[in-house]
Amino acid sequence: MREMRAFDVSGNKLTGKIPPELFMEWPEITEFHVQKNFLMGGIPPEISNATKLQSLLLYRNSLSGQIPVEIGKLKNLQLLILAWNSLTGPIPHTVGNLTRLVLLGLFFNNLSGRIPREISNLTALESLDLDTNRLDGEVPEVISSLQSLQYLDLSSNRLSGMVPYLGIRKLHAISVENNRFTGEFPLAFCQPDSLEILDLSNNQLHGELPTCLWSLQNLRFVDLSSNAFSGNIKISSKSSFLESVHLASNNLMGEIALILKRCRRLTILDLGENNFSGTIPSWIGASNPLLRVLRLRSNMLYGNIPWQLSHLSSLQLLDLADNNLVGSIPTSLANLTAMMHLKTELNIPLEVSYHVLGRFVSYSYTERININWKNQYHTFEGTIALMTGIDLSSNYLSGEIPLELANLEGLRFLNFSRNNLSGSIPKDIGNLKILESLDLSWNELSGSIPSSISKLISLNSLNMSNNKLSGEIPTGFQLQTLAEPSIYSNNLGLCGFPLNTACLDGSNSTPPPSSQSKELEALSWYYSVLTGLTFGFWLWSGPLLLFEPWRVAIFRCIDHIQDRAVLFFFFCHPLITV
Repeated sequence: MREMRAFDVSGNKLTGKIPPELFMEWPEITEFHVQKNFLMGGIPPEISNATKLQSLLLYRNSLSGQIPVEIGKLKNLQLLILAWNSLTGPIPHTVGNLTRLVLLGLFFNNLSGRIPREISNLTALESLDLDTNRLDGEVPEVISSLQSLQYLDLSSNRLSGMVPYLGIRKLHAISVENNRFTGEFPLAFCQPDSLEILDLSNNQLHGELPTCLWSLQNLRFVDLSSNAFSGNIKISSKSSFLESVHLASNNLMGEIALILKRCRRLTILDLGENNFSGTIPSWIGASNPLLRVLRLRSNMLYGNIPWQLSHLSSLQLLDLADNNLVGSIPTSLANLTAMMHLKTELNIPLEVSYHVLGRFVSYSYTERININWKNQYHTFEGTIALMTGIDLSSNYLSGEIPLELANLEGLRFLNFSRNNLSGSIPKDIGNLKILESLDLSWNELSGSIPSSISKLISLNSLNMSNNKLSGEIPTGFQLQTLAEPSIYSNNLGLCGFPLNTACLDGSNSTPPPSSQSKELEALSWYYSVLTGLTFGFWLWSGPLLLFEPWRVAIFRCIDHIQDRAVLFFFFCHPLITV
């Protein structure tokens, strides 16, 4: 078939190697698509014979070895995607010969070395994705010459130095997260009016954030978390398109009200681990009706939790832990509609569309967020929409746990630990059937643990320690697997499994002491009596034996008391004679 022009066997279960003869026998081939198979081995150097090749798609296979330098001879190539393989070694310098290349995707491999300077020759390049490799060193400054670039992803490598200058006005998305970049925020990122996604997270950037960043009218997603940025956030009224803001783990300060009031399209707001202060505004429900994730943990917020949070009908993750909040838990939180039902959506969608070869290409950006899940921080990426929970731990909240919270049947975790909550545990807590993590420790809760808790068949993390709970611990179903006694420790009135304290007739009362403890108690009583007698004997006998003046004085006192007693006796009984 020497007239072969387009060969597409993608999405099958083909194995083995790519036959090099194909590129030698098909001189007219322009499209070679074998993606989404189980092909192994290397990319054959004979590929250089297919000089008319325009589209080479080898992604999602098990290819290994290095990218052959011969690939630079494919000067008509426009699409080159080798992603999701096990390719190693450097990006060949000959890639600079592919001057017609529009899309280059080498992500999710094991490529190493530096980004070649020759990449600046790819003046037609619109999408460059080198995500998740082992590339190191500084990004060549000449990358700024790629004026047609619309999408750039250099994330999850070992790149260092300054963030590359990218004053490219056509850029729609920039992601350089999880590298080792240093310096201040690049002002060049304020220039692309079309910028929709900006991800600089998990680097070593510092300094204040420029006001111009928040003036980008099309900016929808910004993630600057896990850096060392400082100062106040000055979001302008132009930032009306912002949907997702991640600023966690920095040194930022100011009031969160100034951020919330400007961004009416917000679905995710993560300001955790900063120095934000002030109160949570009461108008939050009206100004941010689309909010799905609100994470404000580890700041310096104070005041009450506003009951108006209940107006956030889409809210599924509420994390206000480790602040200075006071007052009671609003009963109205039971009206959070999105927490009432099981979530089946895999991800919170965020798509960016841009042109490649005159056609729209949609890129779905994966949301991620850190959650204190079962007493450990976990990064949930791509599954945020499945997570539903409330974390109000480490505050100064008081009062009782609202009984109505048992209506939130879609909750997967609930953490009210380290507060001053009192009263009893809601009796219908068993309604939270998909609850996996429950932490009520370090409060002043009293009464018995409701028997309905045994209905929590998904529960695998529980902590009720350091309260004033009493009675028999419920058993059955999943509770039997939670056999660590420490989860109930420091509740003096609790008894039953998994504690070593047995209950009396299975009643909800304080269990009686064991026979061994009775014997120890009786023995300690005898010792205390003997010690008292011994001490009393020496207290009176010691002075008599050791000090003669004391002995004489005591005897005289006793004689005097005896004389008075005799006189009193005869005075009261005059008929008695001697």
